[in-house]
Amino acid sequence: MPVKTYWLEHAWLGTHVEPGVALDAGADGRIAALRTGVEAPPPGAEVLRGLTVPGLANAHSHAFHRALRSLVQVGSGTFWTWREFMYQVAQNLTPDTYFALARAVYAEMALAGITNVGEFHYVHHAPGGAPYADPNAMGEALIEAAAAAGIRITLLDTAYLSSGFGEAPNRHQLRFSDGTAEAWAERVSALKPRGHALIGAAIHSVRAVPADQLATVSRWAQERRAPLHVHLSEQTAENEACQAAHGRTPTQLLADHGVLGPRTTGVHNTHLTDGDIALLGATTTGTCMCPTTERDLADGIGPAGRLQHAGSPLSLGSDSHAVIDLLEEARAMELNERLRSRTRGHWTANSLLTAATQDGHAALGLADAGRLEAGALADFTTIALDSVRTAGPLPRLGAETAVFAATAADVRHTVVGGRHVVRDGSHTLVPDVPSALSESIAAVRG
Repeated sequence: MPVKTYWLEHAWLGTHVEPGVALDAGADGRIAALRTGVEAPPPGAEVLRGLTVPGLANAHSHAFHRALRSLVQVGSGTFWTWREFMYQVAQNLTPDTYFALARAVYAEMALAGITNVGEFHYVHHAPGGAPYADPNAMGEALIEAAAAAGIRITLLDTAYLSSGFGEAPNRHQLRFSDGTAEAWAERVSALKPRGHALIGAAIHSVRAVPADQLATVSRWAQERRAPLHVHLSEQTAENEACQAAHGRTPTQLLADHGVLGPRTTGVHNTHLTDGDIALLGATTTGTCMCPTTERDLADGIGPAGRLQHAGSPLSLGSDSHAVIDLLEEARAMELNERLRSRTRGHWTANSLLTAATQDGHAALGLADAGRLEAGALADFTTIALDSVRTAGPLPRLGAETAVFAATAADVRHTVVGGRHVVRDGSHTLVPDVPSALSESIAAVRG
């Protein structure tokens, strides 16, 4: 692909909005040059009207949870009753149905401006636990789905070995388990990165990986310098069970087994002690907040501000996909903190966009994404500034408009590796995303 020039009517450059920016995307899929003060589109340039920001990073996804949308909104219940619905959908997944569902979900993400997804993947085997002929058939389906939808993926292959502290997997969880962390490591080592895909690791939770096997998963990631994610203190019940089994918090248990560190991200980090926060900050372990899921499941509001102040970088994820909207996740993190503290302005719009872009990509192992600058990946998205939600404010306040007023519906273009994946609000590779979602969800709901 030859050099392609885009003219950005307005561009967010990390600290401010710049009008009239020309961006050259090279044949290698990276930004070859960025020029400011370009008042009119250069000849032959592709014009992107609105506010262009780096591609958004969805740092925590369970693609198949998209099939639960609305189904789990009926009546009341808890996280644990929600989990029973999740198991039912998981039982109906095959490599083919998961590919179709994930392709549609990742296309929905592209329409929302997401260029990279961290897929926390634990449905590994057939129902009952028997491996497929290709033991990584399900993971490969997700990697192929991301390619078909035109976005990048960090496959966070997840160790899930126990139903609780010292308990064997239940009948639903058998297809999640490799039996031991050593067997998990052997299987996941056969997965190979490719142009649009990185391979990372995940510990489902301290209840799902026995303490004496945590180090095996951590060591696998450390040897490969791969990202390592873990659900952490999402539920008070998990904290109580960990204290009963080990006499310490989940964070302390992870620290004792060498799991924490700058390539590790704790997902949710909701119910933490002061000591937990200090540990995560001191080790620069990241925090991925998923506000729309955390409020949907009534999990609680995590101490994001205190974590960041302690030294834990923040990223954002849509998790269960109650909605897929990283702008809403960024907005919700600030507004949740306002409700809790009854004060405003905990993060600037620039800081929230950084969490949704640069820091999210870094949490997924892509340190060269999330910025509009020469040498970075040519992944970016354009948000309309003339919709019913965004019209009116001055363009120089584009970051504030994007975070506090815009939604995924305002995404006009998404470019990945210099290639248009969403153009004028339409996906270029999946012509009818709503139909793809409807058909693939019907196939797995049974």
